[in-house]
Amino acid sequence: MAKDPVCGMFVDEKSADLKAEVRGVTYYFCSESCMNEFLAPEREIRRLRTSVMASAALSVPILFFTYVSPVRGSVRDYLLLALATPIQFGVGWRFYVGTFDSVRNRMGNMDVLIALGTSAAFGYSALVTFFPGLFPLSGVYFDTSAVIVTLVLAGRYIEHMTKGRASAAVRKLIDLKPTKARRLVDGVESEVPVEEVVVGDVLVVYPGEKIPVDSVVLEGDSAVDESMVTGESIPVEKRTGDALVGGTINGGGLLKARATKVGQDTALSQIVMLVEEAQVGKAPIQRLADRVASYFVPAVVLAAAVAGLSWYFIGHIGTDFATLAFVSVVVIACPCALGVATPAALLVGTSKGAQNGVLIKGGEYLERAGKVDTVVFDKTGTLTVGRPSVTMIATAKGQTEEGVLRLAASVEKGSEHPLGGAIVRAAGSRSLSVPDPKDFHATAGEGVAALVEGKPVVLGNRRMMARLGIDVAPFEATLSALEERGQTTVILATGGEGIGVIGVADTLKPSALPAVSAIRGMGAEVVMLTGDNMKTASAIARSIGVDRVFAEVAPQQKEEIIATLQKDGKVVAMVGDGINDAPALARADVGVAIGSGTDIAKETGGIVLIRDDLRGVAAAIGLSRKTLAKIKQNLFWAFAYNAALIPIAAGALVPVLGVQMYEYLPFLAAGAMALSSATVVGNSLLLFRYKPEAP
Repeated sequence: MAKDPVCGMFVDEKSADLKAEVRGVTYYFCSESCMNEFLAPEREIRRLRTSVMASAALSVPILFFTYVSPVRGSVRDYLLLALATPIQFGVGWRFYVGTFDSVRNRMGNMDVLIALGTSAAFGYSALVTFFPGLFPLSGVYFDTSAVIVTLVLAGRYIEHMTKGRASAAVRKLIDLKPTKARRLVDGVESEVPVEEVVVGDVLVVYPGEKIPVDSVVLEGDSAVDESMVTGESIPVEKRTGDALVGGTINGGGLLKARATKVGQDTALSQIVMLVEEAQVGKAPIQRLADRVASYFVPAVVLAAAVAGLSWYFIGHIGTDFATLAFVSVVVIACPCALGVATPAALLVGTSKGAQNGVLIKGGEYLERAGKVDTVVFDKTGTLTVGRPSVTMIATAKGQTEEGVLRLAASVEKGSEHPLGGAIVRAAGSRSLSVPDPKDFHATAGEGVAALVEGKPVVLGNRRMMARLGIDVAPFEATLSALEERGQTTVILATGGEGIGVIGVADTLKPSALPAVSAIRGMGAEVVMLTGDNMKTASAIARSIGVDRVFAEVAPQQKEEIIATLQKDGKVVAMVGDGINDAPALARADVGVAIGSGTDIAKETGGIVLIRDDLRGVAAAIGLSRKTLAKIKQNLFWAFAYNAALIPIAAGALVPVLGVQMYEYLPFLAAGAMALSSATVVGNSLLLFRYKPEAP
C-alpha cells in the first residue's frame, strides 16, 4: 500500500488509476484533487481563492435576503435557492469528493460533517421551497449552508497559502547544478552540456568555476569551497587523488579531474532527491478538527437518527416532524466556527511570532513545533558565524601582537584564502597600516610567502615550517591548545625563525549560548549535527552545553540521523542555514531555517528566524505551544455551542414549547454560529498578550 503524499490516505498501488512520476519517483493518489494539488499547488491555491471570493460574493446577498430584506414568502425562498445552489454544488463540490474518499477509506473527517450538514440544510430548504405544504413549518436554512461552506473554504485557503514550498525548494536546488563542463579530449578542450559528461571523462575546471560533476583530481592544487555540501566555512585544499563534489566552487588553482559520478548519481542530485522524498514522504499530521470529527460525525448522525425515529415511533408526531427533527440535529450540529477556529489562532500566533522575529509558515508546522522535544542544530553558519575570525595571537619574546598581526596581514594581502581574509580583517579592525607585499607566492595546502619591507616572511602550517626547517617547539603548547579546541593555526616566521602563532576559527554567535540554555530549560534535548571534524564540534558543544554531537556527517547522513531520532520516538526540530541542511530540514518534524541562510534552507524550513537570532527557536517552540492550546480551546468552543443545542434540535423542549419550536431553530442556529465565532476570535486575540522568550 502506498500513501497519498497530499492527504495521507493509503492507496492500493495495484488498482490505483491516479499516479504520477516525478524525477524518477512514482506517487499514488486517492483522488484527482490530491493529484492536482501535488502536481500544481499554485493552481490549487488560485482555485481556492476564486472559490472563496465567489462563495463570499453569493453569501452576502443570501444573508441580506434572509434577515434584512422585506421580500418574504416563496419569492424570497426561490431567490435564496438560486443564490445558494452555486455555492452548494459548485464551490462546495470538493466536500462531496472528500466525503466519498473518506467513506471509501472508512475514516470520518470534517468533509463528511460539512457535506452532511450543508446537504441536510440545503435539501430540506429546497423541499420547503418547491413543496411548501410538505412540512408543517416553512423556515429555510439556505443561509446556514452557504455561510458554512464560505467560512470553511476561507480557512482552507489560509492553510493552503502556507503550502507548496517543496517544489520551490527543489527548483532552487536544481538551479545550483552546473550546466556546462570543459571536457578535454586528446589535448583539445571543448565546452559541453553537463548532461553529456560520462564517467571517465577528463574535465578542466578554472579558478572560480563550479565543479561540473563528482570527480577526482588528476592534476593541480586548489582550495575548493564545499560549504554547500559539508557546511564547513573554510575551503578544503585539493591535490592529485582528492575527490571533488559536483556543484562546489573551485578556488584559485587550475584543476584537471576525471568524472566519477554523473547525472542522478552526483551528490547534489542525491540532495535534491532527499529533499523531495522527505517533503512528500512524511506522513501529514491529521488536523485536530478531523480528529474531533472522526468521533463527532458518527455521534451526530446517531443522535439525529435516534431523535427522528424516537419521535416517529414513540412520540407519534408523524413523518413530517420526525424528518424535521433529524434535519434540525444535523444542521445545528455543523459548527461553522470550525472554519475560523484554526485560522484565527494561527493568524494571531503567526503575527505574534513575526513581531518576535519568527515566521511560522502554517498550522501543521505550528502544531509540530508545539510538540518538539529534541532540537538539532547545524554548526557552521547556524551556531557559528560561518566565517573564520582571528581568535588568538601568541608572540615570541620581544614581539607584539600588533607587530605579528601586521606582518601576517601584509603577507596575506595578496591571498584570496578565507584564512588570509580573516587575518586582514583583524588587522583592519585594529587600524593597523599594512604594507603591500612583494614576490607573493602561495603553496597549496601549506601557506604563503612574500617580501615585506624587504624581509622574507612566511605564514603557514606545521608542514610548511617543517619543510623550511623552522623550529616550532617554542609554540608547541600554544599550537596544541588551539588545535585541541578545534581551531586552525598558522605560524608566522621571518629570517628562518618563528615569531608568532595566530589562531583562526569560526566563532559562536552571541545568541547561541542563551538559545541552547532556553531550549534545555523548556525540557528539550539539544543536539549538534555538523560535517566538521569531531574535535572542533566537541569543543563548540562543550562551550554552550549541547547534549549530543554528531560530527563528520554528509548531507544524506544528516537526514538519516534525523530519521533515526524520529524512529526513537522523538519529535525533532532541525535548525540550519545551508544547502547541505536542506534534506535534514525537510525530514525533521519542523525545519527551522536561519533568515540569513540560503533561499533553499528558508524554502525547505517550516519556520524561518527572520532576525538571525537563535533565541527565536525557543520563542517558536513556546509560541507554538501556546497557539496550539488556543486552537484546542477554539475547537472546543466551536463544537460546544452547537453540541449544546443538539438536545434542543432533537426535541427536548417539544413537551414544553410544542412542535412549533422548530420555527425558532434557524435563529438558534444563527445565534450559536455568531456566538461561537465571536468566542473563537476573541479567544484567539488573547494571544497578543503572550510574551515569548525571544529577543
